Amino acid sequence: MAHPEINRRRFFSAVAGTTMAVTAAGVAAPSVAGAAKGMLVPPGKIGIQLFTIRNLVSSLGFRAVFEELARIGYQNVEFAGYTSPAEPGITVEQIRQLLDDNGLTPIGSHVSLNAFRTNLQLELDRAEILGLPFVGTANEPVTAANRTVAGYQAAAAEFNAFGAAARERGIRWYQHNHHNEFRFANDDPSTRLYDVLLAETDPKLVFLEMDIYWAYVGQHIAPGFDPIDYVVNNKLRYPLFHAKDGRRSAAANGYDIVEFGAGDIDFGRFYSTIGSRGRHYSLWEQDNAPNTPAEAGGALGAAERSYDAMCALRG
Repeated sequence: MAHPEINRRRFFSAVAGTTMAVTAAGVAAPSVAGAAKGMLVPPGKIGIQLFTIRNLVSSLGFRAVFEELARIGYQNVEFAGYTSPAEPGITVEQIRQLLDDNGLTPIGSHVSLNAFRTNLQLELDRAEILGLPFVGTANEPVTAANRTVAGYQAAAAEFNAFGAAARERGIRWYQHNHHNEFRFANDDPSTRLYDVLLAETDPKLVFLEMDIYWAYVGQHIAPGFDPIDYVVNNKLRYPLFHAKDGRRSAAANGYDIVEFGAGDIDFGRFYSTIGSRGRHYSLWEQDNAPNTPAEAGGALGAAERSYDAMCALRG
C-alpha cells in the first residue's frame, strides 16, 4: 500500500495540537517489566476501541491514527468498522499492513448482528485477514419487545451458531453488553436476562466482553448483583473488557461517561478482585471522547490521559 506523506500541520490542526500538548504534560509509558510491580493492567494488555476516536479515523484515516496510538503506547486495537472517508476504498488487507507497520495488534471487532446474519462468512473472512483472535457484536441480543426468557434463549441459540462458525476458523466470537442485558425479563421479574444468556450459551463457543461502565449502569437500574461476581465465577468467558469510566450523577443511568480515571468506578477493586492479571485485554472506550474540548487536546488528548491512568492502576 502506498503511503503518501501525512501533512503534519493538518494532523495537529485536526487534533487541536494534542500531540504536543499532551506529550509535554503526560508521563512516559511504563515498561512491560512494570507489570511485576503491581500494575493491574499490564501495558501489553491495554488497547482501544476505535469507536472512541471515530472522528479522527473519519477525518484523518487509519494510518495517521495508528501512528498516534502507537506513539501513546496502545498495543491493541478493536475495530468498529473498516472504512474511512479519508482513505476511500481502503481494504482490510491494507488496514492489516498499517497495523503491522505501527506494531499494533488487532484484537477484536464489533460487527452488527444483521451483518452476521446476512454475511457471516464474509465477516469471518475479514476477521481472518486482519488476524483477529476475537470478533463479535455490541448489539443487544433482542429488541426491547423481546426481552423475555424465550427471546434470550433464542438469541443464545443464534450466538452459539455464530460461535461455532467462528471456531471453525480459529476465531472466538463474543458479545459486548450494554445495560439492558442486566434488566429482568419482561415475562419473569425474577429472572435477569444476562443470566439467561450465560446459561444458554456454550462457554466454548460464546465469549463475553464486559463493558464495565455499562455493567455498573445495569447494577443501578436493576440492582441485586455485582459485576465483579460475573467475572470471578466465569473467568474463562471474559477475555476482553471495555475499560470505560463513569461519574455518578442524577441521570437515569446513574452515571455520566468520563475519561478513564476521572470517574467513580472503583477499577482498583474491580481488577484486584477478579485476579488473573494479564489474562484479560482491557480496551479503553469513551463514547463522548470526540466532544473533548480542543484546549484539552480533543479525543487524542483523552486517549493519552486515559492510557496513562490505566497504566497507573495498582493493586
